[in-house]
Amino acid sequence: MKRAYNFNAGPSALPLDVLNRAQEEFINFKNSGMALMELSHRSKEYDQVHEKAISDLKEIYGIPEGYEVLFLQGGASLQFSMIPFNFLKPNKVGNYVLTGTWSEKALKEAQKLGQTAVISSSEESSYRYIPSTDALVPTEDAAYVHITSNNTIYGTQWQEYPEFGNIPLIADMSSDILSKKVDISQFSLIYAGAQKNLGPSGVTVVIVKKDLLHDIPGNIPTILNYQTHAKNNSLYNTPPTFSIYVLSLVLDWVKAQGGLEGIENLNNRKADLIYQCIDQSNGFYKGHADDNSRSKMNITFTLPTEELTKKFISQSKEKGFVGLAGHRSVGGCRASIYNAVPIESCEALVKFMNDFKANN
Repeated sequence: MKRAYNFNAGPSALPLDVLNRAQEEFINFKNSGMALMELSHRSKEYDQVHEKAISDLKEIYGIPEGYEVLFLQGGASLQFSMIPFNFLKPNKVGNYVLTGTWSEKALKEAQKLGQTAVISSSEESSYRYIPSTDALVPTEDAAYVHITSNNTIYGTQWQEYPEFGNIPLIADMSSDILSKKVDISQFSLIYAGAQKNLGPSGVTVVIVKKDLLHDIPGNIPTILNYQTHAKNNSLYNTPPTFSIYVLSLVLDWVKAQGGLEGIENLNNRKADLIYQCIDQSNGFYKGHADDNSRSKMNITFTLPTEELTKKFISQSKEKGFVGLAGHRSVGGCRASIYNAVPIESCEALVKFMNDFKANN
C-alpha cells in the first residue's frame, strides 16, 4: 500500500509506527483474549493504559505539581461551554481574544452563560495576525482570559503567550498541543481535541490547575463539572478507551523522536521548507498570515486565480496529496503539517508546488 501524503486539518495523520502497533495489538490486547475496546474501563489492563497516558503526558510536557490531567469527551467544542459554566461567575466577565473561527465559537458559547468582553481582535484584517501581547488589557472584573493558541483556518499561531498575574489564562491548544515546548505554569487551563497531534478523534485532553477547581458553583450539571472528572480520575463515565490507548502510543512515539525538543526541531524544518517555497515564488503563492504570526502547524496560501487554485487542488489529488483545499469559509489552500506528517511529505509537496508554478 502506498501511503497518501496526508495534509488533512483533522482528523489528521497518525505516526505509521503507532498504527502498526495498534494493528498488532488490536484483536488480543496483552493476551487478554479481547480487543482493548472490548475491555472494561475498570479492568487492570485498561487501568495501566489510562495511568501511563497521564504519567507520560506529564513527563513529556513537564506538567508541574498542582495540575490535573483529564480525558474528556465532546471535543474542544464542549469546552467552549464547560469553561464559562465552571468559571464565569455572575459578577465576573469572561475575556476573549479573537484570532479566528474557533475563538469566535468559544465566545459565542460564553455569551449564552454570562458577561463577556473582547479585549483584542484581528478580525478586521481577516485574521492575518496575532494581537501583540503588550496590547492585551483585561477588564478589571475578568474571570479569565481565553486565547486560541493556533488557528487552523487562517494559519496563525501565538509566538509568545501573555501573562496576567492572578487572572487565569485559558488556551485552546487543539491544533498545536505537544508540537513545541510550553511553560505549562503560565496557564490555568489548557484544552485540546486529540485528533491533530495527540491521537484519534474522540478524546479531549484538559490540563487544569487544581486551584482553579476549588470554587466551582454547585448548580452545574454533574457531567459538565470539572470537579466530577478530577475526583474520579476521568472515569466518572465510560471514557473513550481506544482513543486514550492510541494517545498513549503517540506519546511513546514522541519520546522516540527525542521528546518535545526533537518534535519542535522537526516541525520547524517542515514549516521552513514550505514557507521558503511560498516566499521564493515571486508572488505566485501568497501566504495568508503575516510573517510574525505564521503557524508551524497550518500553512495557508493562495494562488493568483480561483481557476489556478482549483487546478492545483485537482492535480495534487492525482499525485497522492490529501487535504490541501483551504477551509470552505476562506478558500485558497492549506497544508496542515502536524507532528505525524513526515518531512518526506513536505519535501514532496514543495516539489509539486515548484513544478506546478513552472507549468502555470
